[in-house]
Amino acid sequence: MTAQAPLMEKLPDYRRYPEAEMIARAEAFHAEIRRRRTLRDFSDQPVPREAIEAALLAAGTAPSGANQQPWHYCVITDPALKRQVREGAEAEERDFYNGRATPEWLEALAPLGTDANKPFLETAPILIAIFAQRWGELPDGGKRKHYYVPESVGISTGFLIAALHHAGLATLTHTPSPMNFLNRLCGRPDSEKPYILLVAGYPAENAEVPVHGGIKKPLEQFSSWK
Repeated sequence: MTAQAPLMEKLPDYRRYPEAEMIARAEAFHAEIRRRRTLRDFSDQPVPREAIEAALLAAGTAPSGANQQPWHYCVITDPALKRQVREGAEAEERDFYNGRATPEWLEALAPLGTDANKPFLETAPILIAIFAQRWGELPDGGKRKHYYVPESVGISTGFLIAALHHAGLATLTHTPSPMNFLNRLCGRPDSEKPYILLVAGYPAENAEVPVHGGIKKPLEQFSSWK
């Protein structure tokens, strides 16, 4: 098989800033993103579809292994389907809290006050089921292997969370395990593995977040220079 020649183009749209502006922009982004908090108390107020689609487009710009973009985002807004998602998630969560979780894991979760009840899966206006594509489908029905799938989907999801926060929406990453029920509910093929169920919307009027969640490690504890 003859290798294809690389398809290259001149770097478009790159902007280099003076160092003072570079530092100011980095600090401003930190100030913006540090306001993001994981939320479980959502309003049922609808969210503009255009805002979600713009955030998804931002997620789609993420780097991926061999540029194969091995992700699919299923946006769920239908109340009946959200109810089914909640039922499936809570069934797995009950098994988790009633036996699958180790005592150490439950102890780590205790400050967050979580349990098997997930009403936010119905209350929040937007659920985004994120799927990782193990392989792609070729026009002739064959399969194309995807590379660095968890890494690629993780980066793209991070872009999405940041984009939704930048738009003024709150988010929650929910990961009931296993999540195979999402394939059935979303009509996705077995070649895709549910990765994260991302909840998005406006905070409820009296929304609260755990104080524990506001504790962030200082820079010197999670970074090093060599």
